[in-house]
Amino acid sequence: MSQTILCGEGVHREIGAILQQLGCRKFLLVCGGSFRRLPVAAYFDTLDIPYVTFTDFTPNPQYDEVCRGVESYRANGCDAIVAVGGGSAMDVAKCIKLYAPMSDDVCYLEQPYADSGIPLIALPTTAGTGSESTRFAVIYYRGEKQSVHHDSILPDYAVLDPVVLYTLPDYQKKCTLMDALGQAIESYWSVAATKRSRELAAEAIRTVVRHWRSYVFGGDAEATLEILRASNLAGQAIHITTTTAPHAMSYKLTTIYGLPHGHSVALCLPRVWEYMLTCADNALLAVLDEIAACMGVQSSTEAVALLDAMMQEMGLGGPVAQKRDEEIARLVAGVNVERLGNHPVPLSEDVLRRLYEQIVK
Repeated sequence: MSQTILCGEGVHREIGAILQQLGCRKFLLVCGGSFRRLPVAAYFDTLDIPYVTFTDFTPNPQYDEVCRGVESYRANGCDAIVAVGGGSAMDVAKCIKLYAPMSDDVCYLEQPYADSGIPLIALPTTAGTGSESTRFAVIYYRGEKQSVHHDSILPDYAVLDPVVLYTLPDYQKKCTLMDALGQAIESYWSVAATKRSRELAAEAIRTVVRHWRSYVFGGDAEATLEILRASNLAGQAIHITTTTAPHAMSYKLTTIYGLPHGHSVALCLPRVWEYMLTCADNALLAVLDEIAACMGVQSSTEAVALLDAMMQEMGLGGPVAQKRDEEIARLVAGVNVERLGNHPVPLSEDVLRRLYEQIVK
């Protein structure tokens, strides 16, 4: 599946022309509850093409919420989807695209996946997940995370417009920034890495490290565009490799402590890297040193220290447990084993427990 990427201030105004070119008669606009406060919202009201808004989903989208989106798409006779929002909006839109032609008689998660042919345009409003350029989505079914992946849910168009980032809350900027950096680092060291994925990941890492302070603390326009571009590059890299242990470990942290996804990933990343230094072979040590070089430091030890310093400067601390032993046991049991398969060193339950003991206060 191929994708067209548009990048630059004001490129959201190309969406109408894209929809006309696709022959769209009515589209489903999947967006978060804050959509009307975005600077791009008024643009959609200028379009000649009618649309229906779907906002009925939570930050960690539930299967039932996606089902309501499918119902809205069908009931309103839509023939295209536009997603405007963060990772949750992207996940919901991708699943609606995938599930819309399926039977209602069987759980969508249990049916074979096929390309629905529904056009999907993605306009991300955070610089973090890179979901606008991946074939993955995450939803929750009966309290358990479900990884949905199919080549056809890669959006046909990714529209990267920095104007949507100017009013992001500081904490959201920090969390999503660390998600982008985490994805790029994980993609680089993944066992599924390719020459192309590492090129994408390296550029994402260099860009984040170069611009993160100006983006988070300065609101600089150039830095904002660069971080948005870096997030997309990280997404493209993850599209090739998928994620590894820090992401696998992050999901239950989000579930138990209510931390945003990027915050959870960022807590796991340096501790996992630190552990890898104790058991990596020479080939992996060389890969880790390459990542450190992309971060502008001389060694993996310095790279881990830089990650910790970034977290401290941004005030992204670890969660405080109420029943520590019980919660750590739940965290270990909740690790996504599939994603551990992409990690370059094995992580036993005992190792996972020790890592979580360093993360949870």
